[in-house]
Amino acid sequence: MNSRQRRGVILLLLSVLCALGAFAGVLSVISDVKSKVGPEVTAYRLTAEVAPYTPLRTGQFEKVKMPERWLSDTAVTDLSEIEGKIAVTTLRKGSLLQSDMIVNQPALQPGQQEVAIMIDAATGVAGKITPGATVNVYATFEGEREGDPAQSKIIVTNAKVIDVGRITALEPDDSSDSRQPTDGVPITFALSTIDAQRITYAESFAQRVRLALVAPGSDTTVPERERTYELAKDK
Repeated sequence: MNSRQRRGVILLLLSVLCALGAFAGVLSVISDVKSKVGPEVTAYRLTAEVAPYTPLRTGQFEKVKMPERWLSDTAVTDLSEIEGKIAVTTLRKGSLLQSDMIVNQPALQPGQQEVAIMIDAATGVAGKITPGATVNVYATFEGEREGDPAQSKIIVTNAKVIDVGRITALEPDDSSDSRQPTDGVPITFALSTIDAQRITYAESFAQRVRLALVAPGSDTTVPERERTYELAKDK
């Protein structure tokens, strides 16, 4: 090998060493950036402005990926956290959702009160009624005097269910009526004062109290003349 060939080999080796050094430098920079940025997590950004006290919906947000170290401790990383929540202030488009921007939606509106009654687990609930549901409350009464016909009445319309308790075994009474329910479920409603009186009266004096689940968006207005039913008057 002559001197020119030796110089070529040396230059080639130097080039390879420089390339390896540069590659190691790039890896070092990437590793340093990763160590400073950290792993990415999911956050949620508003796609439109949300007014104060407005219920939140998943469609109001878009998912974004951000380094975990850049997010505040209050950043919302799971959109299920907005369920049943409202905005406490105006939420601006493009801002990241924070847990201190939202609060639980109040169960009661001004003028309402919580009222809980026991409902027959088999016929009154049937596993279909859950918190947040809207129901009409039906009650059946015996005739006021002997010979008077029994009546079915719509006691309350558009009653808001705010809690459904656990099934509870009911203590048998002295009645010989074999249709008496054996299991009940405590249902809590948000009601006006007059509706609270109606529903507690029905629980105390009606033969049966049943709930009818109302489909979302349905018109549940019931004229007064249609709120009482007697079999003899059915044509």
